[in-house]
Amino acid sequence: MVGEALTDNFGTALDGSIGTNPGTDSPGAAMMAELTEGKEFKGDDPYVPEAYDASALILLAMQAAGSTDSAVYKDRMFDVANAPGVQIFPGELAKGLQILADGGEIDYVGGTALELIEPGESAGSFRETEVRDGKFETVMYH
Repeated sequence: MVGEALTDNFGTALDGSIGTNPGTDSPGAAMMAELTEGKEFKGDDPYVPEAYDASALILLAMQAAGSTDSAVYKDRMFDVANAPGVQIFPGELAKGLQILADGGEIDYVGGTALELIEPGESAGSFRETEVRDGKFETVMYH
């Protein structure tokens, strides 16, 4: 229920409406926005960075485990998601895969400033928005 179609259809009638969705003002979020310039979606659209990071984590964990079997690579999720290691951001998946192939360690930061906590959840932040003059504007990040 969040997206530009909402404000396109209802415009200023929504002024003053507030909402929250996942979001961060991290360097990875800025990189995600750059990666999606000129595409049919924006890197800060709700859940775009989260979907990208989830896919990237699976790919990187497969590389770290040397297996596509989820029963095997699930045990490597924390290893690739958290420090220590070289920080990996959106658009740097090939770099992360090569570091892992060479036996190195990575810390996948991604577009969401990802950090996994027990029991496998993401410690995250969210973006507060308000509709002003018929457009979503970011109020702050929490």
